Amino acid sequence: MKPDQIPAKFLRQEISGFPELGELEVLRHFTCLSQRNYAIERQFYPLGSCTMKYNPRLNEVVARLPGLAQLHPLAPPALIQGALQLLYELQNMLAEISGMDSVTLQPAAGAQGELTGLMIIRAYLGKKGNPRRKVIVPDTAHGTNPASSTLCGYEVVQIGSNDRGMIEPSRLEPLMSEDVAALMITNPNTLGIFDENIQTVAEVVHAKGGLVYLDGANMNALLGIAKPGDMGVDVLHINLHKTFSTPHGGGGPGAGPVAVKAVHSDFLPVPRIGKTSAGFHLDENFPCSVGRVRSFFGNFGILVRAYAYILSLGSDGLEDVSQMALLNANYLRKRLEDHFHLAYAEPCMHECVFTDRLQQKYGVHTLDIAKRLLDYGFHPPTVYFPLVVSGALMIEPTETESRETLDAFADAMIAIAAEAKENPELVKNAPHSTPVKRLDEARAARRPVLRWERTQNQSDREPQRVKL
Repeated sequence: MKPDQIPAKFLRQEISGFPELGELEVLRHFTCLSQRNYAIERQFYPLGSCTMKYNPRLNEVVARLPGLAQLHPLAPPALIQGALQLLYELQNMLAEISGMDSVTLQPAAGAQGELTGLMIIRAYLGKKGNPRRKVIVPDTAHGTNPASSTLCGYEVVQIGSNDRGMIEPSRLEPLMSEDVAALMITNPNTLGIFDENIQTVAEVVHAKGGLVYLDGANMNALLGIAKPGDMGVDVLHINLHKTFSTPHGGGGPGAGPVAVKAVHSDFLPVPRIGKTSAGFHLDENFPCSVGRVRSFFGNFGILVRAYAYILSLGSDGLEDVSQMALLNANYLRKRLEDHFHLAYAEPCMHECVFTDRLQQKYGVHTLDIAKRLLDYGFHPPTVYFPLVVSGALMIEPTETESRETLDAFADAMIAIAAEAKENPELVKNAPHSTPVKRLDEARAARRPVLRWERTQNQSDREPQRVKL
């Protein structure tokens, strides 16, 4: 067909300034862009409270097995006996690991696990005659804790930590009343410190009829070492996508199973997986249940990965995971403590928190240090969190990094500390070697670029900013 025979509506109009490129140029362009992506396969992620570790590819292979990956969610129980067995056994494994009695795998993320756990607490206390009105949340808790409490209809009461980064039982006692439904505690907390007062704290809460909710996001520090169920914990959630092998940091998906003590089991979501001599089945006959909190069985692929991870490591291997996580974090803590101010002198667990106090005298701050790390080829650690630490630099090396990698990171941090003293402008103007230099983050937050449009008077595309 000749061009003049093609209807005009199907012909592309010429685009002013449109580049004329061959296939090779386009290929090289997008290959170059792909190599700018930062990934665990390329370098170390020291992000604290995120557990950005390498996950064995074996677990990815298992999750992609046709019988699992292609399983239809509406298939009847008789046709998915293998999947139900996997979920049933995973529930039992997580119960054993955490020292709890019953587990639901439905919640699709840690925050949804928190909400589910609080719904269980509310239902349990409500059946006893009073759901109560308040939840106590420490200042070292994860930020989702007060949000989940509010969503569940509770008033949040904050309790400050002591100079060791722990909850002081004597400070908790005046706050505990018969109006408090629960204490939500993260242990190890966001300072990377294990609260050694946990059993006494639990006794204070239980004495007033309240429950202890544990945010289990940092379970990777406890595997095979300690069980929350032995600490007086009544309800907890576990972030499978952090501790039990799921690629983390890309926005999902996640999984936040909730574990409870036997007295709270009737309130778990339905359907629940039961086992008889005839096989596995789904049971919804739990009148006290909080109902369904997630479609089907939760994020099934994430659960499969966790199951494969636990089976491949075994009990001894899981303990090794935590031992290495603790060793790596304390190794970095010792290597850096003479060069950066350590927020708390306590031995750390899976992560350690430094501050920019020593660098402030030279006009160098946490953000400058983070940006300068980019020039050394490292992703920055978590900055300005937890909020109780001014100028925080939170570092979590995880269990999967070698000593050589940790030394390279520590050497870079020590070099930056020296630069801050000898040539502060170098650090304050970093990064210098990245494709994009330091951005105006305040302007980006206040006037984000939400779309690009062309007008007749624009030779090039200009951002259309939206005022907030």
